[in-house]
Order: sequence, then structure tokens, then C-alpha cells
Amino acid sequence: MLHMSKVYLVGAGPGDPELLTVKALRLLQNADVLVYDRLISDAILELVPSGVTKIFVGKANGHHSLPQAEINDLLVALARNNRRIVRLKGGDPFVFGRGSEEALHLRRHGIAFEVVPGVTSAAACATYAGVPLTHRGLARGVHLITGHFRDNEPLDFDARALADPDATLVVYMGLANLPGISRRLIAAGLPASTPAMAVQNGTTPAQQRVLSDLRSLPAKVQAAGLEPPVLVVIGRTVSLSAELDWFSPQREQEDVTLDAGVGI
Repeated sequence: MLHMSKVYLVGAGPGDPELLTVKALRLLQNADVLVYDRLISDAILELVPSGVTKIFVGKANGHHSLPQAEINDLLVALARNNRRIVRLKGGDPFVFGRGSEEALHLRRHGIAFEVVPGVTSAAACATYAGVPLTHRGLARGVHLITGHFRDNEPLDFDARALADPDATLVVYMGLANLPGISRRLIAAGLPASTPAMAVQNGTTPAQQRVLSDLRSLPAKVQAAGLEPPVLVVIGRTVSLSAELDWFSPQREQEDVTLDAGVGI
């Protein structure tokens, strides 16, 4: 009789290992096989026991270690070997993580699965950059969109619906298309002076942010040389970033070093 194991689709959060959920950490430390993405930080991978088989299936813009269809089939094949499988995904599996596609593929092949939510980058990276997604009098709603379509299809979004000054707009994977996104939002009526921010490697010691207005953000991001992963936040709450800027990547790095030298 063929025995099949459960596949755990686990959100790793945006990079800071301390943002892992307790459940995610437990599953990582009890896995037989770890299938992980490009955005999984080294600090998180260091929490995985040495005996765990690690399979990298990361994707970058235009460069796939494995196409999504092959990742889906890999998960099914691994499950049929009756092993404890963790599919680790950056952020949250169901927020631009294609976790639902993998879950549907598993279900159609009779494989049990469980989804473990993670802290999504929109909330975490904005918070670590001193920007609340909502704030009374500034933003009463949030829009989450992707700035990059699969297979490099042309970016298509309803700019008029998103050009809402009373909401915060968060763009995942929008670095390459940022100039066009900015132009379209302004043409749809969002003021060019709307505060805007781009954050690279949010929540990690390598975090870097660029603050600007909507019109100038693409040029300032290019001048700063930001590279993926970059999250873009557009809206009036970005104006609070100076007052709410609590995270110091340099200080975090110093704290880690000091902790490592303390004996128990």
C-alpha cells in the first residue's frame, strides 16, 4: 500500500527570522525535506537542522531554477515517498506567493496539505520602515497589487480604481515597472506629490529605503541602485516615516553580534 505524507505550505515572513511563527519554526526543525524559494533569508535557513534535505526552487525575474509546473510535480513526487515536506515561501503563501496554485495541484493529486500563514511583506516591510498601512485621517484602506505579471506579460491594472488618496497602495515586485506605475497613477488622478517609498530587503540588516513623492520615486530608486526584493508603498501614511522610523539595521546587526557572544 502506498503511503503519502502531508505537504506543509509555510510562510517564512519577509526575512527577519524572529518574524517566523512558532508553528513555522517547529515544522522547519522537524522536516525531512525543505523546498524553498529565493527570498528565504540565510538567517532562516540557518535554523534548519543539518540533516534536512534542502531543495532550492527559487525564481528571479526572467530566471527560474524550476518552472512552477515542475515545482508542483516535485511536491507531489516528494509526498509519495512518505516524508515530512515543508514548502517554505517568502512572506505569506497566499499573498502573491502562488501557494494556492501549489495547494490546488496537491489536492488534485490526492495529497494532503496544510497552509501555515506568514507575516506578509506589505505589513512587515512597511512597519520596519516606519510606515503604517492605515492611520486615522490619512488612510482608511489598503490595496495590495503585484507589479510584475508571470511570463513577463504586460502589466495591467485599474489605475483609476487604485488612484485613491484615502488608501495606501502597496506594490509587490514592482521595481522594473515602477516608472510606468507612477505615470499611470498620476494620469488617473493621484497627486504627483503623494508620499511614496521603496524598501529593499525589508526587516533585515540589509534594509534600505528611499523616500520621495510619487513622481520622483522612480528616478530616486534608480539613483540609489535598489535591487530586488523591493516593496513600494504609496500613500499619505508614508509622510509619518520620519517620526515612526524605529528600526535601525545597523543597531540590529550590533545586537545580533552581542547576543552571539553571550554565554548561557
